[in-house]
Amino acid sequence: MTSKISVVASEVRVNDHIYSGTGTNEHPTFAWETITEVRSVDGLILLITGNLKGPHGEFWFEPDEQLMVIRYAEAAAVEPPPAKAHARHGHS
Repeated sequence: MTSKISVVASEVRVNDHIYSGTGTNEHPTFAWETITEVRSVDGLILLITGNLKGPHGEFWFEPDEQLMVIRYAEAAAVEPPPAKAHARHGHS
């Protein structure tokens, strides 16, 4: 499940999605980009989308600046199934 939420820039997380505008693509769902890195630089928040070695986007914000992100609900911790007792077939 996903949620579109309003957060301050200093609370943005890796794997959140940020709206980058429609650009050349007219379909609005393609305008959301995954944040791959969050940095604090000279008192500003730098959000990076994509791979630094290839094409990527950079978004600069004041730490208390409000923005909308899409955030996926964190997966609940999955407990491993209990170990099964091995039934022994044989003579004692």
